Amino acid sequence: MKRFISSLFTILFLLLFFYVAYGSDINNYYQSNKKDNQKKVILNDKDEFKIYFFDVGEADCILIKNNSEYVLIDSGNNEDGLKLVKYFKDLGITKFKYVIGTHLHEDHIGGMDYIINNFDIDHYYMPDVSSDYLTFTEVIDALNNKNISWEVPKIDDTFIVGDAKFRIIWISKDEEDLNDTSIVVKLDFKNTSYLFTGDATKNVELRILDKDLKSDVLKVSHHGSSDASSAQFLKQVNPEYAVISVGKDNDYHHPHGITLNKLESIGTIVYRTDKQGTIILTSDGENIYIDTANTDTNGN
Repeated sequence: MKRFISSLFTILFLLLFFYVAYGSDINNYYQSNKKDNQKKVILNDKDEFKIYFFDVGEADCILIKNNSEYVLIDSGNNEDGLKLVKYFKDLGITKFKYVIGTHLHEDHIGGMDYIINNFDIDHYYMPDVSSDYLTFTEVIDALNNKNISWEVPKIDDTFIVGDAKFRIIWISKDEEDLNDTSIVVKLDFKNTSYLFTGDATKNVELRILDKDLKSDVLKVSHHGSSDASSAQFLKQVNPEYAVISVGKDNDYHHPHGITLNKLESIGTIVYRTDKQGTIILTSDGENIYIDTANTDTNGN
């Protein structure tokens, strides 16, 4: 009996020692994995909200998914088109509810004819501007061949995809600067918000300051060029995160240091496709999770 009691005290002592020495570590490990599991549940949910800012070099291509429906904003350069088609098909995409060509420059609609030719599209948006660029002609030919209407949205038009609400903040017919015709779109998903700016310059930014621009995430305009991202505009948007879609060692020296300094001065965390590859955002409508990935989508 004494031997049993002695053994029991020994076991209790060892359990107490183990808890004191390692209990907090076990609890922290559990909490950490609990958070990871919560994140994985969100990432694997078929009805998740997700945004891809693709690495397409010195160009833009953004894919938005919600409730198994898809929106595409821009389509990279010509060289990116086939790679994007393959990537989208690998994701199981067969149809886009909305496709937006923000403006007519090749680094935004270069791959668009490939997208039009390979997927069903419910609505195709583009500014009411014409161009003699070959890229533009290829897009128009593809739309005609697929019998898809070219729609021109108006400022303050809205559309819904799943639980996400999109609003057109800006669109213009100013052919003197195609960048300033860019369709600017704000997206609200529950309690999170995102602003997509195309290549709009400071001229546009100053004209939309009366809009509700506050956003958690900003797609920085014109690849981080100094002709956009004015101090007044950034102060009003006040993003927690900014994404710059830009080519590695590009000839334009984007993003410019002045733009990066402005973002840093307001405490914005910056992600860049030239440094981190494709930027992937996932949200439950309250929190935003950010990941990066190497995707074979850059044709350059």
